[in-house]
Amino acid sequence: MSLILDSLFSSVAFSHFMVDTFNASRPVLLTYLGLSESQIAIFSTIYIWTSALTQPFFGWISDRTGPRWLAAGGVLWMTVFYSAALIFHGNVGLACLIIAALGSSAFHPVGAVQATLRGRDLLKGRETTSTSIFFTAGQLGHFIGPIITGLILSTYKLPGMFILPIVSIPIGFSVMYQLRANPPHPKSSHEHHSNRMQVGVLFIVVLALVVTMQSWAQANMVNLIPKYLKDLGQSATVYGSMAGLFMGGSALGNVLGGYFGDRFPKRYVAATVLFLAAFPIYIASLIGWSWWLFVLVPLAGALTGAVHSIMVVFAQRIIPGGMALASGLALGFIFSSGALGLLFTGHIAEVYSFPFVLTMTTGMVLVAAPLALLLKEPSVS
Repeated sequence: MSLILDSLFSSVAFSHFMVDTFNASRPVLLTYLGLSESQIAIFSTIYIWTSALTQPFFGWISDRTGPRWLAAGGVLWMTVFYSAALIFHGNVGLACLIIAALGSSAFHPVGAVQATLRGRDLLKGRETTSTSIFFTAGQLGHFIGPIITGLILSTYKLPGMFILPIVSIPIGFSVMYQLRANPPHPKSSHEHHSNRMQVGVLFIVVLALVVTMQSWAQANMVNLIPKYLKDLGQSATVYGSMAGLFMGGSALGNVLGGYFGDRFPKRYVAATVLFLAAFPIYIASLIGWSWWLFVLVPLAGALTGAVHSIMVVFAQRIIPGGMALASGLALGFIFSSGALGLLFTGHIAEVYSFPFVLTMTTGMVLVAAPLALLLKEPSVS
């Protein structure tokens, strides 16, 4: 409770909610604009890479200048360029949307560090829990974003989407005020740095593989479900809601994953939820359109999303350098690996259908589950 009531943490978490509401509106918006599966996959890959590959750079800057301007600036940057994307049509509008992704890139590593530090201060070192709550706020944005985008587009068409930038303006100025002290991020101690260096190459390779499979699986679900359901004759309200439910489930799973990850060995938690995720994903591949998707899709989201904060905390512990740089590298790799996979599966969905992609996704999480058992936790000073 002390964490939720902390004004700094809640401001950063709410900013994360807004940033990812913008991000999550993208697949539904692109579907509404009439893009094909391949076009959605290509554009989404460019968008995600723009955000992901620049996160280490913004993290490096934040470790040296403090978090204030990158956190607040990230929210306000997205506000400006998302608005421009709604004003301009065609390729110009799409280019503005890609530029808006840089705001997400600036915010994420800074926000992740602030969440971790507040967990250490207020929750007696339970940083996985605080980090999971921070990521849950973002995933709630991924939950609300597609749903509200579908509702707005169904009711008010494209001009109604200006609701999102209007709401984001006070949020950006709020986080600017809360981070007014602009404290520098702590540097790793010599002992902690030594512990990080004890981690073997195998751990890093396995962590990268598990992260790739988990991120790719989530990217397949959230980016291609809207187009799949649209092709099955469903409205923007339905396919927007389904994408939102997946990320709503992911948000809930993130909290549970963080909670259990602080109480049990993280590798066992990760392996268990990834194995269980195979069941709802595979069943969804068999049934076509059904009301059961409203159960299976959020369940798949919860089980795949439970791994996210565990992977980020692992990365923060083993990557040398400043915390924001470590967070940026971890988040950049997570997002970019999923986007790279999506570039491939977008084409596969057009050739072999989305149910075939779901079967592939089932195989991904089944491969990731036993690999996660190899992630024996490194020691931390």
